[in-house]
Amino acid sequence: MFLDSNKFPPRTLKNLLRSSEKSIFSFIYRTPKHPFLHIQVCNYVDVYMKWKKDSYYDSIEHIHQSIPLKPVIALKNCIAQDPNGCLPISAVSKRGLELGVPMKVARFMRKYPSIFEEFTGPEYNLPWFRLTSEAALIHREEETVYEEFKEDLRARLKKMIMMSRDNVLPLKIIKGMQWYLGLPDDFLQYPERNLDASFKFVDMAEGLTGLAVESEEKVWSTVQLNAMKRGCYFGDSMEAIEFPLFPSKGLRLRKKIENWLNEFQKLPYVSPYEKFSNLDPDSDIAEKRLVGLLHELFSLFVEHSAERKTLFCLKKHLGLPQKVHKAFERHPHIFYLSLRNKTCTAILKEAYRNRSAIGEHPLLSVRKKYIKLMKESEVILRNRRVNNRFSNGNSPKLDLDLDFVDEQGCEMAECS
Repeated sequence: MFLDSNKFPPRTLKNLLRSSEKSIFSFIYRTPKHPFLHIQVCNYVDVYMKWKKDSYYDSIEHIHQSIPLKPVIALKNCIAQDPNGCLPISAVSKRGLELGVPMKVARFMRKYPSIFEEFTGPEYNLPWFRLTSEAALIHREEETVYEEFKEDLRARLKKMIMMSRDNVLPLKIIKGMQWYLGLPDDFLQYPERNLDASFKFVDMAEGLTGLAVESEEKVWSTVQLNAMKRGCYFGDSMEAIEFPLFPSKGLRLRKKIENWLNEFQKLPYVSPYEKFSNLDPDSDIAEKRLVGLLHELFSLFVEHSAERKTLFCLKKHLGLPQKVHKAFERHPHIFYLSLRNKTCTAILKEAYRNRSAIGEHPLLSVRKKYIKLMKESEVILRNRRVNNRFSNGNSPKLDLDLDFVDEQGCEMAECS
């Protein structure tokens, strides 16, 4: 078939030939589609978004009580690990910084009489502490959870390491994240008991020791697994997965941000377990990889939340941008920032708005019981103050305000 040039203006003929050439020969030069070969552009419109308070997330008790609970658990473990089941104050008074205690250790332990039972030592009227029967019962339940869900806890640690650049993380960083992952304090002290053959200790730069994972198995993120259940994802690297959005009441995005978010959701999903070295760090697809990584990380945590500042130590090893904290602000429908307790806590909304999408951590119910016991301490202390007002004041007072004693003058005693 030939085209009569007299019937078509020169410009029209040129356009027809160009379109025909494209339709005929384009399949020859078609390159395989891959997220990393996408046009990596940044279309985000940086406009001011006012922070919106959400009382629902601010009232989740186990998240905001996690800060005082952490040193309580640390002190509880010190007592539980002692062969006698009790300790003089001198054994822990100088370890306040190490255990994360925000005040003098003796004063802190006296704040929670429902957990720490104080009694007088055999000599010098020195204060000793042991666990109350209620606290000891919860501690045994906690030990049972660690034993029954050891494989689950090990898998969570393995996933976090596999999100790093070279499948390795320094031990000091892992220890800093143990509380969020739900690992016991001594988890890394007994590798032969807690780790399997896929873990390996390695030497890293700057004289650090790291924990590496050697595994060829395919790891699916929580976002991918949920998308597969919905039938809208089949495991292809080019497929787009839309993040579930949970807008807070009264929170409205600027029109430019809303338009950008719609296009952002259509981008290919980059799993946090895939290599990311080919991504332009300033592109929108790198932003989607970042949001997916934070979503997966929070899915592994006990409370599905974390103090925002604690994530900064992961930047270098997980390939996070310098201003990773901005991601929480740019995606208020996915994350919520709580400003309670004089700190900024990032919360994954989906974990609390769609309980079927992200399962509850096996350790969460135990921590809730500890928090309930901490609240009972407030009632005990209040009743003590009331009783002291009506007491005669004739009972002898012991010198229990010492935070430490001379260990040379203190003899260890048997505790009943």
